[in-house]
Amino acid sequence: MSNPYAIVAITKHGVEAARKLQEKLPGSDLYYMKKFEQGDEGERGIQLFEGSVRLILPDLFQRYTGIIQFISLGAVVRMIAPILQDKKTDPGVVVVDDRAQFAISVLSGHLGGANELTRIVADLLGATPVVTTASDVQKTIPVDLFGRQFGWQIESFERATPVSAAVVNEEPVVIVQESGEENWWSFDKPLPDHFRVVGSADEALELRTEWPWNAALVVTHRLLSTEQELALLANGVLYRPKNIVLGIGCNRGTSLEEIESVITDTLQELNFSPKSVRNIASIDLKKDEQGLLDLCAKYGWGFDTYTPAELNEVPLANPSDTVFKFTGAYGVSEPAARLSSGASEWVLEKRKSGNVTISVAIVPSSPITSQLAGGVATS
Repeated sequence: MSNPYAIVAITKHGVEAARKLQEKLPGSDLYYMKKFEQGDEGERGIQLFEGSVRLILPDLFQRYTGIIQFISLGAVVRMIAPILQDKKTDPGVVVVDDRAQFAISVLSGHLGGANELTRIVADLLGATPVVTTASDVQKTIPVDLFGRQFGWQIESFERATPVSAAVVNEEPVVIVQESGEENWWSFDKPLPDHFRVVGSADEALELRTEWPWNAALVVTHRLLSTEQELALLANGVLYRPKNIVLGIGCNRGTSLEEIESVITDTLQELNFSPKSVRNIASIDLKKDEQGLLDLCAKYGWGFDTYTPAELNEVPLANPSDTVFKFTGAYGVSEPAARLSSGASEWVLEKRKSGNVTISVAIVPSSPITSQLAGGVATS
């Protein structure tokens, strides 16, 4: 199934409520017992089953990102217990009572999206949402979802649990933000006093002498030094924002391996993480360059291209007549990186290696929101 949600019901009243929910919830498939067949199931794409619902749950767990069950909470807990795998892969599970009075987030509230799905289902049914995740209840930072709306990637889940505990227990937590979107605080209240925001890893280490923090949330595209890593990640979580843009120029037919090697060496020299690469950028003559297409497919990167006229709008310190002769643009990698990133300057203006020319720019951070004012330690 291509739809993300499965709705399951096993009682008469549950089926009626489930049918109404499917009509209102886009991207949902409905399953219920054959004995409640009403004759329009084929037309509506409703799946009927016989026997215990327990038999179809393993398949639903594999095929859907969210499962809404009109079944008693205790029964659901017993049925799903043997098929649970991992919080990073298990679907979100929501339970609705037989009269559709309550929608309860049961499994994978954050990573699986059950908490948000619970609120959606409750709103559609006119039910009361029940969410017990501490960070949701307290309206604080959900460590395992921090920056997810911006595409930030967690480097490691190893310390997510103890760091989450520090957050919800209101222990001192330092937020190190060297890059990435800054408008992540979405609540209509100032950032609580047990958080401090600093602009660099070194500043966080200095802060610890006067404000002993117990945990750290680190947002950076930069590779940490050994000292910084030991201090910040002993009880911290590292997030990689998607803010590096690579301008690429290359000769026709340049292999994926050669382009990849130049990128790897360049990022290593700049001390940047490849996990923070958002996209590559080039001239539109390269939009079908197989090596670049293969590179983007391998890493899941975007690929922006620009016409020669667009590229020539970017002032260059060293325009190339040779490049202009073959492409109509006085430069490729440098202006493409600037245009795609929106940056006013380059981290690396241009470097040529073999058949590849590379430029690097960083996407500018958005202004920090006013709600943070109460908890910011300015740099």
